[in-house]
Amino acid sequence: MRASRAIALLLLLQHRRSMTAADLAAELEVSERTVQRDVAALAEAGVPVYAERGRGGGYRLVDGYRTRLTGLERTEAAVLHLAGLPGPLRDMGLAGQALAARLKVAAALGDAPAAAAQRFHLDAPAWFREAGTPPLLAEVSRAVWEDRVLHARYAARGGTRQRRLEPYGLVLKAGQWYVAARSPSGRIGSYRVDRFETAEAGEERFDRDPDFDLAAYWDEAARAFTRTMLRERALVRLSPWAVANLAALLEATAAADALATAGPPDAEGWVTVTLPVEDQEIGYLELLRLGPEVEALGPPELRARLAEATRRAAARYT
Repeated sequence: MRASRAIALLLLLQHRRSMTAADLAAELEVSERTVQRDVAALAEAGVPVYAERGRGGGYRLVDGYRTRLTGLERTEAAVLHLAGLPGPLRDMGLAGQALAARLKVAAALGDAPAAAAQRFHLDAPAWFREAGTPPLLAEVSRAVWEDRVLHARYAARGGTRQRRLEPYGLVLKAGQWYVAARSPSGRIGSYRVDRFETAEAGEERFDRDPDFDLAAYWDEAARAFTRTMLRERALVRLSPWAVANLAALLEATAAADALATAGPPDAEGWVTVTLPVEDQEIGYLELLRLGPEVEALGPPELRARLAEATRRAAARYT
């Protein structure tokens, strides 16, 4: 029996008082037969655990028994701040450490952690999108947590290349996993985990830059990436309603950059802005969301296309 699983089983019984073999098996991700063997091993080791028969029965500890095995290991303590992310923890191969950490905290603090868990949950993937787990995520995650050099084959737009990376951190953005890693050139870049064709955490370890801030890095990298995608510009007039709702209806960076170019309102309260768009097709689709609250001034092709769409919509409602 693995010692970590034995401790987890013991803490589960201490925290929940009574659990069936099926419940324990589900929590520990093992078979019921394994649970039965583990319980028998704990009893032989002197732990006062017994099976309560009948309806509502299950395994339980003798009343009053409490273990002091509540010290957090390094990895368990590290994943505590991710306790509200059961899916991502499982994807990174850290579900076992997270369970052990939660149980140890529960053993020390009583019901407070459970109460907090019922009041906050983060569902990371976007709506209407099935989030897949990259097959090499667990290995990349191991390299991140253990500060190990990652040797990988990465498929980028320019082709597949062998890379030596020093992985600083993982980011989950709308269901897509990225790793922020330093290349041999010293530059830290972002890599999509699902584009790794191979990945192996080697024995070599690297020294992290103590000044690196993952959240600050990602915020800047995401903004820079968005701006590289917004290659074209559209000159538009926006109504006061459109100005107030632009960030909710369009891409946030594009909306912010557009509003930064706004001049003073005209007699109707409308303002003229330069809106960054990925291309004219996407610009057309985005401006359709604003309906009569926007007027495209240029490019001429975009204005003509929106004018035609407006005429067709008006004919439908006449």
